[in-house]
Amino acid sequence: MTDIKLLEYLESFLTTRRVGLNTQVLNMRTNHFTVAIEDVYQLHNTSAVIRSCDVFGVQNVHVIEEVNVKRIDREIAMGAQKWIDVNRYSSTHDCIATLKNKGYQIVATTPHDDSIILQDYDVTKPSVFFFGREQHGLSDQVISAADCKLHIPMVGFTESLNISVSAAIILQHVTSELRKTDINWQLSDKEKFEKRMEWAKKIIKSHEQIIERYYQDHNVK
Repeated sequence: MTDIKLLEYLESFLTTRRVGLNTQVLNMRTNHFTVAIEDVYQLHNTSAVIRSCDVFGVQNVHVIEEVNVKRIDREIAMGAQKWIDVNRYSSTHDCIATLKNKGYQIVATTPHDDSIILQDYDVTKPSVFFFGREQHGLSDQVISAADCKLHIPMVGFTESLNISVSAAIILQHVTSELRKTDINWQLSDKEKFEKRMEWAKKIIKSHEQIIERYYQDHNVK
């Protein structure tokens, strides 16, 4: 109960519009789908994928930095990194193992092998979409671990798209189709509460002092 009261207290320092926007965005967030980026070299590509996750309501993104270790480009991400959970891994193996343990099927995005077209993808299964390096694509490790392989149908001479463009197309399609189903794809009440609290703290610069004052006024230790 104290946490709920604290959240309400923090949100009283936000505008009514901002509280409503946070709620609106959270109601469209999902962990049914997530994204993994494997050792992407170009910084702006990783940042743009994070931005797409925010735009299409995917709450978590997983960044593998086994070879290329870089910071998030704030200008490209347009602040999306504040509202998306960015999970970092030092190896592809650890990322795959973690996501499999969470119940996700591994989806390798590749135009080769026996990959299915995007329009035939079954959106009912919790999935992580893996995107690989610009020149070389996904590693053999991801391809071998994949439960499913997926590609975007193309009719031109070029057989591949920029990773950030591919991610945007795939996420727009699968999230739109997911919302047409009767699957419980939204965040849980607990997850929404935690995000509301986290986001309020990120917006309010002096949140630490405000929380301290709240505890003092309510005699909470």
